[in-house]
Amino acid sequence: MIGPLIVAVLALAVALPSWALAEPINLKMLSNYSRATFKTDAPLETVVGNTAGSAVTGTLMVDPLKPAAAAGTIKVDLTTINTGVAKRDADMQGPQYLDTASNEANKFAVFEIKSIEMAGPLEPGKEVWAKVKGILTIKQKPVETVADARVTYIRLTPEQVEAQKRFGFASENIKVRSKLGTTFSNHGMSIPQLMFLKLSNEIAIESDLTFAKQ
Repeated sequence: MIGPLIVAVLALAVALPSWALAEPINLKMLSNYSRATFKTDAPLETVVGNTAGSAVTGTLMVDPLKPAAAAGTIKVDLTTINTGVAKRDADMQGPQYLDTASNEANKFAVFEIKSIEMAGPLEPGKEVWAKVKGILTIKQKPVETVADARVTYIRLTPEQVEAQKRFGFASENIKVRSKLGTTFSNHGMSIPQLMFLKLSNEIAIESDLTFAKQ
């Protein structure tokens, strides 16, 4: 009785695709394929700031079969944000706002992933919606928040890996497109009364992040 049972289990394991036997994987962000954007939409002006490349870094650990226990950290170098107006960029780095010019500890915005809510496991090539719960720290002020995300798990064949490894891609990769909101006041910053029509307290943050197995 035991013999046939073992044979059946082994046969099932062989029949299952390799992704169905997944375990937690460690991934590193591919900065060249990642970016972060923030936007404030005030009555008189919409301000959009962008940064990408080496300014956006991070790691992710996730079991494709059990994504709820995912963990990771994303860091964005706030000193690199470009809004298209040099004077405004310089003002944003000053003590009134991000205060990065005189305080190195304020240089990075950090999002720590604590868990993920998702309808099911990650399946290769399938985009799924998720709620990513974590802690966003800006100017050393941490705030619990939830990001709405679209997550795509991408597995490459050995041939594809060979062709893509020079770009940093690996046998297992994850693409995350997310949106979350916070406020200047959440992180110890106040908007002067004079600026209320040009700078909203509400901050919309978007990111497009690519991770590859280490």
